Amino acid sequence: MVVLPAIHTVSAPVVANFSSRGPNSITPEILKPDIVAPGVKILAAYSEDPEPVLPYNILSGTSVACPHVAGVVGLLKSVHPDWSPSAIKSAIMTTASTKENQYGYPMSDEIGGWAEPFSRGAGEINPNRAMNPGLVYNLTLNDYLDFLCTRGYDKSIIQKFSDQPYECPEKNNILDFNYPSITVHQLNGTVTVTRRLTNVGPPGSYTADVWSPMGIIVDVEPKTLAFGKKGEEHKFELTMKAEDGFGITDYVYGKLTWSNSNHYVKSPIVVSVLL
Repeated sequence: MVVLPAIHTVSAPVVANFSSRGPNSITPEILKPDIVAPGVKILAAYSEDPEPVLPYNILSGTSVACPHVAGVVGLLKSVHPDWSPSAIKSAIMTTASTKENQYGYPMSDEIGGWAEPFSRGAGEINPNRAMNPGLVYNLTLNDYLDFLCTRGYDKSIIQKFSDQPYECPEKNNILDFNYPSITVHQLNGTVTVTRRLTNVGPPGSYTADVWSPMGIIVDVEPKTLAFGKKGEEHKFELTMKAEDGFGITDYVYGKLTWSNSNHYVKSPIVVSVLL
């Protein structure tokens, strides 16, 4: 995803008009985009083949936003060589900024409206914060295999991604895929979403704070997670249901934050209601 840079006092970042938007057309229960990064009028080294031969150029697009993210991933892997790809992704997403630089207002899109999760994902990448996220949403091999199970893949295909035959769990819900964002597509009645958080910082306690999507009742249990050591993992559940009388006809947005005195582990919440 791509954001516009700014000079001096111009409000930034702004999501560019050509930046790809969600929702995820293949798996709507997983929010896309994940993140935004600088990608408009970026000065950088340039391929000298084919013509014209230019050592440097100014370009816009995903092709210049993506290297920003790739560079941050390399930085995080050098600082935390034991982190998994999913831990790195989580650190990037949960520490991203959704505010503009001037007055702390919400990030805007190209027409001046607030940039919603389907345009800015979890927010703009912040490398310094990503190095010290506090907690991460980690994924194991079995998590990915369970994801394939929810998509209807048979044993023969799933085994291609595993060292041995894999049995899909009897109770397996795509909503419980341990992703750093939380998306419920076509909420019907009450639904409970499960997530796991792993401590990658010092021991401490984190408290949940929920900004509920409009017309959605959200409850978190437990509301406090206490971590005694690095690598310790705890599970929590997020229960959601639509309030009567709101008549929700489109996606609505909120946010879940786990915080202590030094860290703010943020996850966008995106919900649509079955009509």
